[in-house]
Amino acid sequence: MTVALMWEARAVEGGGERLLAWARGQELDPAPLRRETFRAPADRVLVITWWDAPYDADLPELPEPGEDLVRRAVHRWRFEAVDD
Repeated sequence: MTVALMWEARAVEGGGERLLAWARGQELDPAPLRRETFRAPADRVLVITWWDAPYDADLPELPEPGEDLVRRAVHRWRFEAVDD
């Protein structure tokens, strides 16, 4: 089964590049099958990781950044792939 973990944070005003650099520097052990990082207006950063694991598996996730980087708590979602 493929599970995707989504991690989204909104940086403090003007801190999008710092948050993006922080997120890109976070290592996961073990590493996911795939990892993509995105940015959006309003200094938002999104990281999606893909895993070959059951939906409820204990998987490494990006931590909460420091309060100096974000204006609110990180949002997290977990999805499982479905066949078309």
